[in-house]
Amino acid sequence: MPTPVNVAVIYYSSTGTVATIAKAIAEDAERAGAQVRLRRAAELAPQAAIDSNPAWAENVEATADIPEVSPDDMVWADAVILGSPTRFGNVTAQLKQFLDTLGGLWQSGQLADKVYSGFTSTATAHGGQESTLLALYNTIHHFGGILVTPGYTDPTKFVDGNPYGTSHIAGQGDIPVGEQTLTAARVQAERVVKFTRAIKAGLAAES
Repeated sequence: MPTPVNVAVIYYSSTGTVATIAKAIAEDAERAGAQVRLRRAAELAPQAAIDSNPAWAENVEATADIPEVSPDDMVWADAVILGSPTRFGNVTAQLKQFLDTLGGLWQSGQLADKVYSGFTSTATAHGGQESTLLALYNTIHHFGGILVTPGYTDPTKFVDGNPYGTSHIAGQGDIPVGEQTLTAARVQAERVVKFTRAIKAGLAAES
């Protein structure tokens, strides 16, 4: 029997691009044999701001059935895949707000020795994909987490070109997620499950 693996896919999305990637990664992780929780970060923006953008309002409605993330999801997970669109080269306030609630788990060591990975979207090709993921990964270093990034470990990664994590150029929300991004999501999800299973099995053998 393969070692069971729990994967939490935790994301924030305003207009739906990152939500689409998150769902794809969750499905790919399940196909790779993991138990998966798909969770969204709570919205912090005022309703007036949401209503001013039809795509934002539509995504809020479309994802209302996805549970909001809680610290318990971090405890449950063997691997956590975090997603956020860029905000001036950094993660969104919504995802950061959740991460900032995890101090107690960090102090008790419950965030360490898990696998972590990330994904993002930007308006343009040079709009902050790398800096957003690197900023996210700075947090993982503080957790004592184990980063599993896609790197250039699959021929398709030389097509999308991002070794840090799955990323998508969304324009103003008018460039839909296509096969290149979905392929990157699959490669990342499978790699996370593979190495989480190996690490978990190795730690169990040592104990």
